[in-house]
Amino acid sequence: MENRTQMKAHLHYDHTDACKYSRWTARESYEFMHARPWQQVLDFYSNIVNGHMSLSTLFGTVIHSIRDDGDVESESTSVPTENRTGRWARVTFKIIVSYHGGSFDGWQKQPGLNTVQGLVETSLGRFVDDKKAQQLKDKGSPREGTSLVAGRTDKGVTALQQVCSFYTWRKDIKAQDIVVAINEAAPGKLRVVSVAEMSRVFHPNFCAKWRRYVYIFPLNDGEEDVEYTNSRDFQGNQIYDFCKRIGEESIEEFHKDDVGGVECQKKPSTFKISKVNQLLHQLEGKLLSYKVFARDTKASRNIGPPTECFLYHARASETRLPFSDLDGGYTKAMCVELVANRFLRRMVRVLVSTAIREAAAGADDDALIKLIDATCRRATAPPAPPDGLCLVDVGYTDFDPQICLIS
Repeated sequence: MENRTQMKAHLHYDHTDACKYSRWTARESYEFMHARPWQQVLDFYSNIVNGHMSLSTLFGTVIHSIRDDGDVESESTSVPTENRTGRWARVTFKIIVSYHGGSFDGWQKQPGLNTVQGLVETSLGRFVDDKKAQQLKDKGSPREGTSLVAGRTDKGVTALQQVCSFYTWRKDIKAQDIVVAINEAAPGKLRVVSVAEMSRVFHPNFCAKWRRYVYIFPLNDGEEDVEYTNSRDFQGNQIYDFCKRIGEESIEEFHKDDVGGVECQKKPSTFKISKVNQLLHQLEGKLLSYKVFARDTKASRNIGPPTECFLYHARASETRLPFSDLDGGYTKAMCVELVANRFLRRMVRVLVSTAIREAAAGADDDALIKLIDATCRRATAPPAPPDGLCLVDVGYTDFDPQICLIS
């Protein structure tokens, strides 16, 4: 009996503030986040990737361009190019790509899956030097190049200026050759923004100083009139069927006894975007540990500096999402813009969903900062859908607030 009580307490996080019974459960947060027109967001991102629209369309402003860093300090600047040998002779290319998240199974190459890295490295295979080509042939491996990336994106996440690098010892490779090769891999889904030759010390991840993400959250028509309550309809095995639909990673967020352990009362049906902005704004300019907002991180990286991030910019604003058919119609949406020196796994998606949950519950403005001290990740909401997330760009110079979309 004692073990059962302990298990129930462990599976459901017990908030102690005044908003305890107004706060959505994990299941209710999941339902609220997913029950909306995500296809319109995917269509909008697809139009941006294909160059038919711009992210600035959401705000009617121009996105300031970021200087392409071809001046990363080099260890070999004193050595003439024609005299370089061995490791100094290789040529490194910085490749900026744009891809539609809904068309791929994420960035990281995995057997049997359609990934961005898999397509990029297959396209780069024609540019590897003869020595590496022979090594791959001896191993029975396909002729593929090796790429490094600024940050891996999950399945469904779009990127407008993802940065990766590729090096080769061949001297006859031109930037345009790489552009053509990658653009042929998946037309309409994957596109090269630019290719530039860099110093051999350039690393897209370690040299980066900040990353910028945008999350577009579409609002339903008349959402403020929808009644959203804590229903007891999910009983018995139904809760396990629901968990099976959303994936094994989220099963730990639910338990069939949760419904009986939470006060049954009417829950909020909507939230104020201005409140979300206030909650996120409290995180700006602070070096904090975001381990409670992370998911799927190794135990060795759950404490200390590996979980600390510095948010330069964290804002939310209402915007209008244009229809893909360009007939003048639009959908109301919330846009969240986050810029930080680094992000943990699924950190952006958890921050967005938790901020929406806290805003709906009417929590204090410092609610997200208070949650950072929690010892259990069930204190935060399940990750928001990946459909709304977009990696906008990666910076290799000091962060400039002028680049931000939301002031």
